[in-house]
Amino acid sequence: MLAAAPMIETMRVTLAAEDDFEGWRDAARGLAEAGVPGSAIVWQVEGGEKDLFGGDDSPRPPAPAPSFAVPRRFVDLARSAICHSDPERFSLLYAMLLKLSGNKRAMEDRADPLLDRLERLAKEVRRDVHKMHAFIRFREVDGGEGPRFVAWFQPDHHIVRHAAGFFVRRFTSMRWSILTPELSIHWDDAILRESPGATRADAPDGDPIEETWKTYYASIFNPARLKVKAMTREMPKKYWRNMPETALVGSLIAGAQGREAAMIERSAAMPMAGGNLQASWQALRDEAKRCTRCDLYKCGTQTVFGEGPLNASIITTYVTNAVKHFKFVLRGKKRIHSKPDTSEIDACRWWQEQERGVIRPALTVALGATAARSLTGKTLTISRARETPLTLADGSECWITVHPSFLLRIPEEDRRREERARFVDDLVRIRKRAAKLAA
Repeated sequence: MLAAAPMIETMRVTLAAEDDFEGWRDAARGLAEAGVPGSAIVWQVEGGEKDLFGGDDSPRPPAPAPSFAVPRRFVDLARSAICHSDPERFSLLYAMLLKLSGNKRAMEDRADPLLDRLERLAKEVRRDVHKMHAFIRFREVDGGEGPRFVAWFQPDHHIVRHAAGFFVRRFTSMRWSILTPELSIHWDDAILRESPGATRADAPDGDPIEETWKTYYASIFNPARLKVKAMTREMPKKYWRNMPETALVGSLIAGAQGREAAMIERSAAMPMAGGNLQASWQALRDEAKRCTRCDLYKCGTQTVFGEGPLNASIITTYVTNAVKHFKFVLRGKKRIHSKPDTSEIDACRWWQEQERGVIRPALTVALGATAARSLTGKTLTISRARETPLTLADGSECWITVHPSFLLRIPEEDRRREERARFVDDLVRIRKRAAKLAA
C-alpha cells in the first residue's frame, strides 16, 4: 500500500509595506527557529493581491531563544535586496536564512546560485538608489509658509524610504518634497512625513535658476572628454526629463565631434620652437605615464593627464590635474577620493609646469585649493585670492576660484545658490579678461 504524503499547512505572512525589512526579519526569525520550511510560507504585502492558494494568516509560531546568529553581511544584503521589485525576494531571503541556520559560513560560498541572485538584487537596488541621489532636481514653488522645493522621480524599485536619509542629511535646512508613483516624502521642520504616491503632473516643470545652471553646464561641456555610451549608461534617458541640463545634451553631442576635430587640427598645425606642438605634448604625456615622483604611483593604475586644445588661451578650456595619480582610500571594493597632501602636490607640480610650457596660455584658472597650491607653491585661502589675478613665474596670469564639487557639497539651498552665482561671476570675469588678453 502507498501511504499519502502528509499535508504541510501553508502559512501566509503579511508585511506592512513592500520594503518592510523589520517585519520580514521578525517573522523570518521566528519561522526559521520553529523549523518551518520555505515551501510552507506565502509572503504578501498589506493591500496587495491575495494568493488564491496561500492559506490564511495563521498566527506565527513564537520564536524560541535564538539558536543561531547571522553575519552582518547577510543583514546588509537583506536590507537592500528586500527593496527590490522582484516578488520572490522575501522567499529567496528566507531560503538563505535557512541555509545560514545550518551553515554559518554559507555567505562565503561564491558558487551558490541563491547567494548570487540575492547579491544581484541588492546591486540593482543600490544602483537605483544612486540614480535617485544623482538625478533628483528640485524646483522651487510657493509653499504658503515660504519656499518649498519639489522634485519628481520614478524609481525601478521600492527605494524611497531607503534613500530618504541622504536627502535629510544633505538638505536639512530647506523644506522639500520628493514625489514618486508609489510614495511621496516631505521634510518640514526636522520631521519627515510620508504621503501617497503622485504623478509627474503633480511636480513643477521648472524655475528661473535653471537657466543659470544650463548656461554653466554648456560652458563646461568638453567634447574631448565625451563618451556617449558611458554617459547614457550612467545617465539613462528615462531620467532626462527630470534634469534641466539634459535639454542641451542632444545639441552638445551633435556638435562635439566637429568641435573635437577642429581642436586637433588647430593643435597639430600650431608650431613651436624645437618641434611640433602635438608631438611635444604627446612625448610629455608618455613620459608622465612612468612618473614615480611621489608614492601615489604605487597604487595608481594610470596617470590622469590633461585634455583639450593645445593652443588654448585659457587652462580650463584645456583641462589638466594638479596631481596626476588618483589618491584614494579603500572602503570595501570602492575607491573613495582623498585630498592629496602638500608633498604630493609639490612633487607633481613639475608636470603642470611642463604642460603649461608647451601650451603657453595667457591665463590659467585654478579650480580649488589644490590647484592653487600647485600653480603658486603657496597655501591660499580661496575667498581672499579669487578677486584679483596673480602673476606666475612665466609672466602669465593665474585666476583662482572654487572647485565645482564644492558647490555640490553645500547643504543649505540659499548658500548654495549664492556660491553658484559667485562662481558664474568668476567665470564671466575670467572669460572677459582672456578675450582682452587675446586682443
